[in-house]
Amino acid sequence: MRVALPLALAASAALPLALAVSAVVGLATVAVAAEAVEHLTVPAPGGATIDVLAQGIGPLVVLLPSRGRAAEDFDPIAGPIAAAGYRVLRPEPRGIGGSTGPTAGLTLHDLGGDVEAVIEAAHDGRAVVVGHAFGNFVARTVASDRPDLVRGVVIAAAAGKHYPDALAAAVTASSDTSRSDAERLPDLRRTLFAPGHDPAVWLGGWYPAVDADQRAATLRTKQSDWWGAGRAPLLEIQAADDPFKTPDQRGELKAEFGDRVTVALVPDASHALVPEQPRAVAEAIVAWMKTH
Repeated sequence: MRVALPLALAASAALPLALAVSAVVGLATVAVAAEAVEHLTVPAPGGATIDVLAQGIGPLVVLLPSRGRAAEDFDPIAGPIAAAGYRVLRPEPRGIGGSTGPTAGLTLHDLGGDVEAVIEAAHDGRAVVVGHAFGNFVARTVASDRPDLVRGVVIAAAAGKHYPDALAAAVTASSDTSRSDAERLPDLRRTLFAPGHDPAVWLGGWYPAVDADQRAATLRTKQSDWWGAGRAPLLEIQAADDPFKTPDQRGELKAEFGDRVTVALVPDASHALVPEQPRAVAEAIVAWMKTH
């Protein structure tokens, strides 16, 4: 025998089910958006056009790769960050993918302008800007030049304030695809990867002309222009075996900028960091963003 529920009771009984269905649909939408990667084209100052890999739904996170390398370096962490409820944007540097524009005479301010254009084009509020190695120079430049666009900066495997020129030269040598793999592997192993990690995963993915342009842009820009990252909160993800930041340098940003800086030390990783410890990097970024 069927018993008809009073209308109000039936509605109240259906409400939890409707909420549950809505929650499931919402989670499914986030999951699909986190996996699906769009290619967006954004006009930037000086006639540049920036190709952007975009995925996820939520507050903005912008990922900037290291010198001479592409947005695909963040493949292992972009999905997990998006799945945590964020909109992840990965602008390709000029000269990579569909990103084009003048390269002569550039400074970090010009490269930062490309990122600023991407954030503005999203029309979705201020962003957390994540810079890996060289990318952290650009991230901090954006925060310094346009604090209205940045709610926080994550610097991953950032070099110390001073480091030997030989290390920068070794990165250039690593990116020199005219050299044989056997010649390049020792440079990769010595400067970019911790013991036990295979440096061969970074034999590919280099853009030597972009590397040279970015190195020149760094040299044309005063370090004091970007070092402080404006007044943005900073998460510094340090790699325990990174030759660009020796143990005695690990506290330098905290000493200089105090409570603005949070430090996360990732063991068993060097300057490459992301391919070595992708889960630890993604988790550190997400945990910090939830409180900033």
